[in-house]
Formats: sequence, structure tokens, C-alpha cells
Amino acid sequence: MSGQIRFSYEGALFEPNGLNKDELQKLAPALEQVRKEILTSDIELLTNPQEIPPNKQPLDGAFLELPQKLLLEYQTLKEKSEIRQILAVAERLQNEVDAVVILGIGGSYMGAKTLFDAFLSPYHNELSRAERNGIPRIYFEGNNLDNDSASALLDRLGNDFSEGSPEKKWAVVVVSKSGGTLETAVAFRKFLSTLKKSCGQNRRLLSRLIVPVTGKSGKLYDLATSIRCEDKFEVPEGVGGRFSIFSAVGLLPAAVMGIDILSFLLGAVSTNEHFYSEKELDNQVLQYVAVQILCEQKNNQKIRVLSIWNKSLESFGFWYDQLLSESLGKDEQGATPLTVVNTRDLHSRAQQHQEGRRDKVITNLIIQKPQEGPLVVGDLSSNEDQLDEISGLTYPQLMQAAILGTNQAYRDDNRPTLDITLPEVSPAFLGQLFQYFMLTTVVEGRVLGLNPYGQPGVEKYKELMKKFLKRSNLTD
Repeated sequence: MSGQIRFSYEGALFEPNGLNKDELQKLAPALEQVRKEILTSDIELLTNPQEIPPNKQPLDGAFLELPQKLLLEYQTLKEKSEIRQILAVAERLQNEVDAVVILGIGGSYMGAKTLFDAFLSPYHNELSRAERNGIPRIYFEGNNLDNDSASALLDRLGNDFSEGSPEKKWAVVVVSKSGGTLETAVAFRKFLSTLKKSCGQNRRLLSRLIVPVTGKSGKLYDLATSIRCEDKFEVPEGVGGRFSIFSAVGLLPAAVMGIDILSFLLGAVSTNEHFYSEKELDNQVLQYVAVQILCEQKNNQKIRVLSIWNKSLESFGFWYDQLLSESLGKDEQGATPLTVVNTRDLHSRAQQHQEGRRDKVITNLIIQKPQEGPLVVGDLSSNEDQLDEISGLTYPQLMQAAILGTNQAYRDDNRPTLDITLPEVSPAFLGQLFQYFMLTTVVEGRVLGLNPYGQPGVEKYKELMKKFLKRSNLTD
């Protein structure tokens, strides 16, 4: 794929216990059958939901064509398109407030958190409004029942809008398809209460400072209607939470952050075009699935380490943790995901990966070009630190040596590694990456005979939690 992310599995091809291409080729027909099923029957069923068979319910496959759909609407409907509306609301929030709190949990916030970490300075919220170019400070809450975290953020935001300037104001983007997820619902009630006090009797101001992203009906929809929210966006039908990054769930926060959402969507379209056109093992989505399935079935390698060689993408690893866990962790199947960031975690987890159990496949996520100009190892006249031999080298060159050395160490000990390479961290390449991993996960689920959509195990804890909340023996 020219100008796109690249997948390589050369680090998994070795003897005696590695993979070989003949073994991979045997999986190709089954993978190709699944690809065709996704592109034909799945898409057709989504247009006729009443015909979805029980074994495919839920079918949240509408994420696949969502990027193309939104871009087409943008071109044809102009100002009435959802993208135009998202951009308009984002610009309004940038002009009217200095902080935006994104309330959501799981797929309702993890994609947005990835984009925040990838494209904004790690010290973004510490910068002045001028230094941020008018981009609001961004905070994430409603993703945990953490008393101290929520309390600290409420204290930080304050509740005095009397001066009327943007620097004193903050807004809430609340994301929940049903509005019934407890962590987000409880947080929204608390932050809504504080916002009401801040706005005084100004109901119109309150209605402008809350932007819900929710379903066509439900608890959050009803609450947003009662508040008369000036703007609200829908979570599309047929799109599950962990597959929702290319809907308003991810696009609205991204636009508020000043990220180019059109390039982001075009990146996803680029991945789709490859998936649509390339067959069997010429298709990099199918390649990835074939390698992972064979490593698990042949060598019992059930732990998948996503080894990220860039701190700004650590949250992407957490997003993928959820995607893989909720999609494939069913019927006592599914690999266990683990995110590491290097070179940081070479000084913690690498010992276990190098000499521990042979139950892991390591996928390197490599960024070729840093976002900032390369830092150079300087001179020190007395050379007490004995670094003169690398004086003049850059941080990216040191990172490259670390990647090569680590991969070679694993290879020498017959431990499989895979590489996914991004030319740089950009909206287009991140769009490709998100869509790539969603597709690999869905394909693998289908090959294994699992429904990759839905998360019935998560619902069990929610039911039991509600029972305990009704009891009187809970203590502070």
C-alpha cells in the first residue's frame, strides 16, 4: 500500500517453531470467504435489519462504510451535512469556552483520548489560550467511578462565569448511546449541576455549553431534550461503541481539538479501498489475521503485545486493548492484549518478553518521522558520561537502533515479531490505523466463529452492580 501504513511479518518466519508461508497460505481461502461475506451479506443485512439472523445479532458493521458516507454527504449536502455541523459546533466551542470536558467511557472516549495524545502537546492544558491557538483545554471524565479525580477536575474548572469571558467558561461533550452507563451518567449529573450554578438563570447559555452525542432515544436523549441543548449529534445505528471513532463520537472531540477530520476520514477510506480490492494474502488486513491466528493455533501464543515506539500513541494501545478484548473475548476464546511503550518498557517488561514464557506475539508500532524536529545528542567537553561516541546522533537515530537491536534479540531467540509502520503521526495515517485494526478484529472473529460485536460479559457486572446499589449495607 503506497503512501499507507505497512504490515510486515518477516520477524515471525523462522525455524523450527516459527511460521512459514505455506502454512499461512492454507488459511487464505477461509480469510477470503470472510472478506467477501463482510463486503456483501453484512452490508446488505445492515440495510434490512429485520433480516439479520440470530447468529449475527448484534451486527454493528456499519462502521465500515461510515467514512465514505460522511464524506459523500459533506460533498453533496454542504452546510447541512453532519461534518459541516460538527465543524461549526467545534468552532463555536473554541470561541466561547476555554475548557471542554469529554464525558464517556470505553469506546465513547478512548478514540478521542488517542487523538488528544497523538496531536496535541503533552502539556497542552498547561499552555495559555494564545499558546494553544484558541484550542480549549481538554479533559476526560466519566470513565471511572473515581471520587478524587472527578472532584479535582470540578475544582480546577470552577463555577464562576460572571465575567463572561471565554477564559472563565467551560463546556461538556457527553457521549453515551443509551445514557444508561452508570459511570458517565453519574458524572454528567454532577458536572451538569455545577454548570447550572455557573450559568445562574441563563438557560440559553446552559443549552449552548452541553453537547450530547447519543442515540435517537434513551435517557441521555431525554435529558438533553429537557435541557434544550442547542446542538446534539447521533451515534449511528449499526455502529457499536468501540467501532464509533469515525462518527460524531470521535469526530466532534477531534474537531474541537483542531484536528483535520476530513483527512482522518480519508485515511479510513484508504484502508477500506485496500480491503475491498486486494484478495487473500495480498490483503494486509488478511495477512495480519492469518499470522495472529497461526501463532495462536500452532504455538499457543495467546498474548498479543502491542509494542508502541512512540509515547504519543500509548492511548491507541489502550483503545486496541478494549477492541480486542470485547470483540474476541467470548466462548473462552480470544487473545489477551497488552500495551507497552518503548524504550520505556524495555526496562520493565522486556525481560519477561525476552526470556519468559513463549506465549507472546509482539507487534511493533513504529513511527518513521517524529512530529518535532530531531533533538541532537550534544557535546560535553569532559565526557564524564562517556557519550562522546554518539555525540551528534539524533533521538530518532537512537530509537531506530533500539528497534533494530530489540527485534534482533527476539529473533535470535526465536520469538515472533511483527511490524506495523506509519510514515508519520498524521490524521490520515491515524485514520488508516484505526480502520485497519477494526477490520482485522472483525475478520478474526468471523474466522474463529465468534460474533465480534456486542459485549455480553460487560453487561453481567452492570446487572450485579445495580443489585448491590439497591442494598443498604454500602459504606462510605
